[in-house]
Amino acid sequence: MKKPVLSLAFGIAVSLSSTAAFSAEKVNIGTPAWTGAQAIAALLQAVVVERIGGEANLVPGNNATIFQGMDQGKGDIDVHPDVWLPNQESFTKKYVDGAGTVVLSKNAYEGNQGFCVSQNFAKENSITDIADLGRPDVAMKMDSDGNGKGEMWIGAPGWASANVNEVKVRDYDLLSFIEPIRAEESVKTARVKDSIAKNEGYAFYCYKPHAVWYMFDVTMLSEPKYDPAKYVMVQPSDSPDWYTESKVQTKDALKRVQIAWSKSLQDRSPAIVEFFERFSLTADDVSSFAYEISGKGRKASEVASEWIAKNPDRVDAWLGL
Repeated sequence: MKKPVLSLAFGIAVSLSSTAAFSAEKVNIGTPAWTGAQAIAALLQAVVVERIGGEANLVPGNNATIFQGMDQGKGDIDVHPDVWLPNQESFTKKYVDGAGTVVLSKNAYEGNQGFCVSQNFAKENSITDIADLGRPDVAMKMDSDGNGKGEMWIGAPGWASANVNEVKVRDYDLLSFIEPIRAEESVKTARVKDSIAKNEGYAFYCYKPHAVWYMFDVTMLSEPKYDPAKYVMVQPSDSPDWYTESKVQTKDALKRVQIAWSKSLQDRSPAIVEFFERFSLTADDVSSFAYEISGKGRKASEVASEWIAKNPDRVDAWLGL
């Protein structure tokens, strides 16, 4: 009788120790304002909670705050779910290449950035290129506040891409006709919807993947082909005179988008890091997530759990199963 009792005791001890190991897996996921990042953050959270059995919390923040949190390595913020390069290169150069405190995933999806208008507005006014926004007749139709300039949303406060777009508006010689606007993305989405309903002109920074391609009939305007010699972007984190030191006269190069995490997470939650190292998505995945959340008004957590249930093989591969 002694041997079975000892075996049972040993089994219980192993079970308890395994449970303790799982419960020790914890991560705080930075959550930027744009929908794609929020969707990926929710998916990472759901996998950690539902499949790894750990704890995962979402922490709102902009790029600077999230990278600083990962750099500090204290666990306040452990992950950035949607790092766009080279947009956020100033951060990766500082913390990934320089300090070595942040790890960048090797699995990326492709991103494309530009400026959009509705298809109807484009057709009715023969708008195909970014230069067309500088035509007085087009600018007048985009002027909703009567100040003589058409409004164009260039991104949300804190976005590196918004800084690029502010320089572009200047270097494309549009400042006499276009007023660059920074506001939260939800404001832009509402304005796009309203402008289409009222058949008004409106231009906005757009990118793929994004829910907007499922929500509205929009078209991306052409820009001069990417030329690194004419694309010199200095971010505010690099210089207080970033605006005068920058020159951007071409389209952005196609982007690599991936997740990043604090190097300190390896010691604190190794199972989660192994999952992050295998994690990968496509641009279509992210556009679909974003549409379900911002287009249909569903909760990001609900969309994430539903996706996990429908894609067990992909999730198993992320977990090395």
